[in-house]
Amino acid sequence: MNAGNPSPAPHVHSFAAVGVGPFNLGLAALSEPIDGLDGVFLERRESFDWHPGMMLEPAHLQVPFMADLVTLADPTSPYSFLNFLKQTGRLYRFYIRENFYPLRAEYNQYCQWVAGQLDSVRFGTDVREINYDGGVYRLAVDGPDGPGVLHARRLVLGTGTSPHVPAACNGIVDDGGLVLHNAEYLLRKDELQRRRSVTIIGSGQSAAEIYYELLQEIDVHGYRLNWVTRSGRFFPLEYTKLTLEMTSPEYVDYFHALPQEQRESLVKSQKNLYKGINAELIDAIYDLLYTKSLAGMVDTQLMTHSALTGAAWDPASASHTLQLRHEETGADFALETEAVVLATGYSYREPEFLAGVQHRIERDSSGRFAVDRNYSTGVEPGEIFVQNAELHTHGFVTPDLGMAAYRNSCILREITGQEDYPVERSIAFQQFGPPPGPSRQRPMHGGVRQAAGVPA
Repeated sequence: MNAGNPSPAPHVHSFAAVGVGPFNLGLAALSEPIDGLDGVFLERRESFDWHPGMMLEPAHLQVPFMADLVTLADPTSPYSFLNFLKQTGRLYRFYIRENFYPLRAEYNQYCQWVAGQLDSVRFGTDVREINYDGGVYRLAVDGPDGPGVLHARRLVLGTGTSPHVPAACNGIVDDGGLVLHNAEYLLRKDELQRRRSVTIIGSGQSAAEIYYELLQEIDVHGYRLNWVTRSGRFFPLEYTKLTLEMTSPEYVDYFHALPQEQRESLVKSQKNLYKGINAELIDAIYDLLYTKSLAGMVDTQLMTHSALTGAAWDPASASHTLQLRHEETGADFALETEAVVLATGYSYREPEFLAGVQHRIERDSSGRFAVDRNYSTGVEPGEIFVQNAELHTHGFVTPDLGMAAYRNSCILREITGQEDYPVERSIAFQQFGPPPGPSRQRPMHGGVRQAAGVPA
């Protein structure tokens, strides 16, 4: 031991963000120009690739291009979608297209373009374990250069959601048949189309996109195509303007202040606000069914009110038996199919690397993250932040790309102690809580009185 030459103190980052999807990538882009802020972004994948299994050629975002990584926080940012178009020579083509909604593949290219310019983003880096000691988080990682350790004062969790497989499918997953989540759709589309029958389970945008694409080629491949949903109808995404005001700071304020039980009930009732199908796609599906019906009945079934209760695989017939229950009549029935596509959404799974810092995390009565209004869930304010893990506390806007820049502005405000990007507090014309009493009325703002409880 050389007592006269102690080891240098490790470098401590301002924060470490784990997972690089659109939300943390937006945080990286907004962090980059802030002097004195030293964040590091860690992603185990080798590069950015957003839902590669659902990059259907005509598929587009359900939010306008302004809901990019940065614009709603900083319209002058060099990492905007419009600057991406300009730098790649496509700005005028996008202008002539006269459509506010970027193609999904185009959005993925944009995110890859941004990620390639940010030195703070480290791909191929897997976080194995996190511990906490003396006010500093210690992250054990496996990176391109082998194992290492990083230190940070705060954490931002952006590991995203994982494909959800219903428990009723336990009897057919990995049993030899063709069962896949829609996240794998494009990778295995050829396999699907070689089967004599394909059943899609789900009622959202992904289910509709896959059904429409497979329906277009049903005559070429000769399969039977089923679409099954437990919902009462194939409902459209509600996208009217006063409803869109619910993706606002005021509504998040209102929702977050509600009791836990009431929040959970609301989330269940609001699925058509964030899980519905684009109305134009619903119409396109009907028109395609109508066109194909001119040559005779189409070999397809669309089944509503049908909840999956169980499933089995029969190797002898190379088919699955899906047990279903019609939820309005209570009738049980079965459906035979050779292939199953589970368009059953995504759910949050807490990453295993948090095992060593459980004592630093606040929980609600159900054991989930207790997320404060400022997106923090640590025992100390502004210690641990979450991205897209707060549906139960902040409502249906949680996965909305359009609110990402706002959330990142709030997170940065908590980390730096200043508003590097102005944080909107009042943008809605309507108020979501009860009217304020005479002594609590606020001044008129933009011609409409501000809601009580919203900071002026």
